[in-house]
Amino acid sequence: MSKWVPCKRRDLIRRLKKLGFTDPVPGAKHEFMRYGRYKQTISNNPCYDVNELRMLIEQIEEKLGRKISADEWNKL
Repeated sequence: MSKWVPCKRRDLIRRLKKLGFTDPVPGAKHEFMRYGRYKQTISNNPCYDVNELRMLIEQIEEKLGRKISADEWNKL
């Protein structure tokens, strides 16, 4: 069983695109990515620690309507 590990911003964007999100679009302060009618804000951090990543994953899970395991995330 995998564990959550820090993630670089470019890897986060690549993985979200594999899940069906659009390319990042500039916003007022942050970029965002769309999934259907939902918007996911992406902060400009160069790297996300485990706590930040888990918080983002929880938001993404709500939009997808399913859970994402650490194994699935690490394989994306």
